[in-house]
Amino acid sequence: MGFIQTHRKGPTGIGKTLEDLLGIIENNIAGPDFSIYELKSGRKDAASMLTLFTKTPQPKGAIKDLLNTFGYQQRKRVVDQKQLTLTGEELSELKIPIMDKELHGTVDSIKPNSVGLKLELRNNKIIIGNDKGIDAYYDEEALKPAFEEKYHKLVYVLADSKIEKDVESFWYNEAYLLEGFSFEKFSKLVQEGKLKVDLRVGHYPNGRLHDHGTGFRIFPRHLPECFEKIDRIL
Repeated sequence: MGFIQTHRKGPTGIGKTLEDLLGIIENNIAGPDFSIYELKSGRKDAASMLTLFTKTPQPKGAIKDLLNTFGYQQRKRVVDQKQLTLTGEELSELKIPIMDKELHGTVDSIKPNSVGLKLELRNNKIIIGNDKGIDAYYDEEALKPAFEEKYHKLVYVLADSKIEKDVESFWYNEAYLLEGFSFEKFSKLVQEGKLKVDLRVGHYPNGRLHDHGTGFRIFPRHLPECFEKIDRIL
C-alpha cells in the first residue's frame, strides 16, 4: 500500500493507523490482538527509546542504596515540627528544612555515566557496576517473567515514516512473529550498548522512597533481537 497518512496525530498514530488497516477495534482491554499474539508497531528511524519493562534491581533494598550513595539533591522541603512542653502544651513551631535526593539517568555498558555507574556482565548477571561496593544486579530468574509478562508472543511491525506539510505518513514494510525470552540475547544487547537501564528514583513529598519505574530501554529497531524465536513474515 506504500505510504499511508496517519489516522491520528502524535506518537500513537503509528499504532492507531495500523489497527484501523487491520480492522482491529481500539479498546483498553488487556489481551492479545491476534489469537495469542499481541500487536505492536514502531518507527524504524525513531530517535526515542522504547521502555521494554520496568524492574527494580536485586537484591531487596538495592535501589535505596544506589539512591543514598549516588543520588544528588532533588529539592528542599520544609517540615513543620511543633515543640512540646513536659505537660504536652505547644511551645513553638519550628520550620525544619529537609533535603531530598533523586537519581535520574541512563546506565549502559559503553562507559560510566555522570555518577560513575556502568552496566557489566558477570556470573550470568547484568550488574549495575560501581566503585562504591553497592550490590545491584538482574539475573535471568528476575528478567524472564518481567519480560514475558509484557512480551509473551508478539506481532511486531516496523514502518518507514515521513512528514509532508506537517502530516505524518507510514509505510509498513517489515514484520516479525516474536516469541520467548533469551537471556543470552538480552545480555548481548546490553554488552553492545543497545539495551540500557534508566534509573528514575527519588522521594515522595512525605519523604518516602519513590521508584518512578527503573526500566530497560531499547531503540524500536532492535526489539526483535531480544527474543528467542524470530520469524520474519514481511
